[in-house]
Amino acid sequence: MGDLTHTAASSVTTTRTVLTEELQKRFIEYIDARPQSLIAYGKGLKCMFSYFMTAGITSPRREDMMHYRDQLKAKYAPTTTALYLTAARLFFKWTAQEGLYPNIAEHVKGATLDRAHRKGYFTSAAIKNIIGTADRDTATGKRDYAILALMTTGGLRCIEVTRANIEDLTIQGDSTILFVQGKGKYERTDYVKIPEKTEKAIRDYLATRGEVKPSDPLFVCRGNRNAQGRLTTRSISRICKDHFKAAGYNDRRLTAHSLRHTAATLAILAGATLIEAQEHLRHASPETTMIYINETNRAANSSAAKIADTIF
Repeated sequence: MGDLTHTAASSVTTTRTVLTEELQKRFIEYIDARPQSLIAYGKGLKCMFSYFMTAGITSPRREDMMHYRDQLKAKYAPTTTALYLTAARLFFKWTAQEGLYPNIAEHVKGATLDRAHRKGYFTSAAIKNIIGTADRDTATGKRDYAILALMTTGGLRCIEVTRANIEDLTIQGDSTILFVQGKGKYERTDYVKIPEKTEKAIRDYLATRGEVKPSDPLFVCRGNRNAQGRLTTRSISRICKDHFKAAGYNDRRLTAHSLRHTAATLAILAGATLIEAQEHLRHASPETTMIYINETNRAANSSAAKIADTIF
């Protein structure tokens, strides 16, 4: 990108700063965050720099940041917009602290995030159809079947499936459990109970891999390029999406994370209490779990039918 110039209010001298990939690298090294967060911030900065370059802006001001914000809102989902603006705010806060460039992103409001469901979820019948598309006569099919069963019954996120090792599957009390390294966590400090049929699906899949070590990934690639390598979150997302489509569910709102939404919804519909659902999904706050309860209550609301009966 071109150079960004600003003049300090207290001086007639001009500090000239060239925002290059090297400066971005310095900023990323400065931030104390998890690798996934650093990757996300890097994408956000790349998007911002690209916008300034395309618009021919070499000395961006606050109004330029507001225009950039509007472009993000028009192009991306609220969550992505919020993430990219967070990256911009952190970056310009840092440039101001270092005396490189004023904080033009301060107080620039982002996108409003809706606390209701942002992803779709499946009915119990739909889940049966989806899991049934996995060919259990093949090693790949057994793997996919186990992944779908685990994510649905355990409410696991893609990152938790990716991080899972074989040794994380163990016994506690009279139950089989899987220790998980959750979102934003550095250790496997929590666990989910594994139902008998889900455990059997996982064991059947592991039997196709021959001799394995406890520290090996729970789920691995089957292709020639990275055989036996740990599945990435992108691969898990693709596996889920492929089976959704195979079952006839080709909606952009339906993602791998929809299985977690499904786990929450089906648990509540089956009679789980707020505390039970919160513990199962490992939500830090009960307010997050309440979103699902409110949604299921709203879905069960028969007011429209009652009004129709009265009118007609």
